[in-house]
Amino acid sequence: MLRFYFQGDTMADQQQPVFNIEKLFVKDLSVEVPNAPDIYLDREAPQIDVNMSTESRALGEDLYHTGITVTVTAQIGDKTMFLVECTQAGIFRIQNVPQDQLPMVLGIGCPNIVFPYLRETVSDVVIRAGFPPLLLNPVNFESLFLQQQQAQKEQAPSTQTH
Repeated sequence: MLRFYFQGDTMADQQQPVFNIEKLFVKDLSVEVPNAPDIYLDREAPQIDVNMSTESRALGEDLYHTGITVTVTAQIGDKTMFLVECTQAGIFRIQNVPQDQLPMVLGIGCPNIVFPYLRETVSDVVIRAGFPPLLLNPVNFESLFLQQQQAQKEQAPSTQTH
């Protein structure tokens, strides 16, 4: 368990932000090789498609769940080489963080911690399925978070007073 916190005797020290990783885990994992064993004889390089999403939610007082779900599809022509679906997640204790900064911690900080474990899990199951390792490209969660925030602002109905 990784813990970031400060302890002291003063009241100000007790209000320091706390960020603890309580648990990291694979929440869901599926590997399919629908065209085995024939697909192993094909030497053509596959087309790889990766779709990813993140979600965070409160679990209780100061506890939050963040999950990253990825679907990786490798195809040669119209034949699926393999399909991997994985949700890697974490439970985080977050205390004394200003309410307006909490979405950033959940949307950037937590996914940055969870992602390397997701990347390792996907690579491992692809190898175990009999294929060369597949390394997911790094993800800039800060950029994604800012894009999501901008999209939400654009979708929000404008309120004007007359």
